Amino acid sequence: MSGTVSAPRATRGLAPRRSSLLYSVLLGLCALAVVLQGLWAGIFLEHDGQRDDAAGWIDVHARGGEIALALAVLATIVAVVMLRSRRDLWIGSALLVVLLGGEAYLGGAIRDDGRDVLTAVHVPLALVIVALVVWLSLRSRYPVRES
Repeated sequence: MSGTVSAPRATRGLAPRRSSLLYSVLLGLCALAVVLQGLWAGIFLEHDGQRDDAAGWIDVHARGGEIALALAVLATIVAVVMLRSRRDLWIGSALLVVLLGGEAYLGGAIRDDGRDVLTAVHVPLALVIVALVVWLSLRSRYPVRES
């Protein structure tokens, strides 16, 4: 047997850079805020429509949405400025900002204007947001391999 053993290929770019670490931290905190939104919604929905009994948890839910949106904006800025080559991340992050903004608008209309019918859009949109934040988290974990 003629044996030439090739050396294992070096894995370029697998060590996280500071910019991708910052993005991952911001996105992880955003994901935590998104997941907590479901918990807080479950707590105030226990009161079955009595807004006065659930007012404190509705406020917590609203603040959590604002925090998630702010973290998504920061993650998008990091993605655009520092991870420009990761088009998937900055477009996905920008989409997350748009969806969270729409979700916050719907939540405000439900809470402030009593438009409870919008809950039929608000809850499914929340599930889309959860799916997107999970996809972004998984996608950001590994660098894009160039062919």
